[in-house]
Amino acid sequence: MSVEKFFSPKDVPIQRVQFAGLIFDVLRLDKIHAGASGNKFFKLKYNFLEAEKKGYKNILTFGGAFSNHIAATAISSAACGFNSVGVIRGEEVENPTLNLAKRYGMKLHFISREKYKEKDDPEFIDKLKTQFDYPYIIPEGGTNDMAIAGTAEIHNFIPKEYNLIASCFGTGGTLGGLIKGKSEHQNILGFSVLKGDWPKKEIQNLLGQQQFQDWEINTEYHFGGYAKWKPELIDFIEEFYDKTTIPLDPIYTGKLMYGLMMEWKKDKINSDQKILVIHSGGLQGIKGFNERFGFKLAEK
Repeated sequence: MSVEKFFSPKDVPIQRVQFAGLIFDVLRLDKIHAGASGNKFFKLKYNFLEAEKKGYKNILTFGGAFSNHIAATAISSAACGFNSVGVIRGEEVENPTLNLAKRYGMKLHFISREKYKEKDDPEFIDKLKTQFDYPYIIPEGGTNDMAIAGTAEIHNFIPKEYNLIASCFGTGGTLGGLIKGKSEHQNILGFSVLKGDWPKKEIQNLLGQQQFQDWEINTEYHFGGYAKWKPELIDFIEEFYDKTTIPLDPIYTGKLMYGLMMEWKKDKINSDQKILVIHSGGLQGIKGFNERFGFKLAEK
């Protein structure tokens, strides 16, 4: 299958939700593709088109052992005719995410956490290029200028009537694209899943010299940092699924939705706004989370 055809979704459903007294809509990007779903689909598009244009046969990228990006890259590579390599942070392990990547032909290359810190070092990159037959390299999480060009196209599936669009922040590629592609009347509200106050600066770096108005990032609902969680987050995810049939993961979308509801309860969100929440996918990671911690969160 050609890259252009694979990365051309025809429709993305929007689901109306009423929860905790707030009525809003959810853009179900998780429904785009059974494997390479959500924001990853848009972040990979122009990277893959560039790899195809320049005649690359191999794709190499980076991630942790439970990375949605690793799984999506493996599946997309197989669909588009590329070989794929995943440079995985930490000791060699097996889990549902990595098993999925291997099923789609990805070669996994485990390196120590200390060595992984060199992933942006030119000398380290040159060694990887030599070792894996000079692949096209996509950064961890897929975020670069081409990713932002892709995620800006999420707006093609967002009717103009929405004036508040909420999404989560991980590496910034999705939120950056939503900011870059928004209409003048739209406000973008990000919820960081990482600890710290640095995300706003990161978004500004990704957007470059252009100045964009009407966006902000909330950093209150990370639950201790990336991949951290607390019982109240799990309880919230279960309740939200019971009342809406929408599955959320505890790494990204669960924190996004929890944050939105907390801001609503604090009267920081106006119910008169036309609200759209971006469901960025990531559901493949729930299986591994359930196995690791003994939960039964809905996986799809």
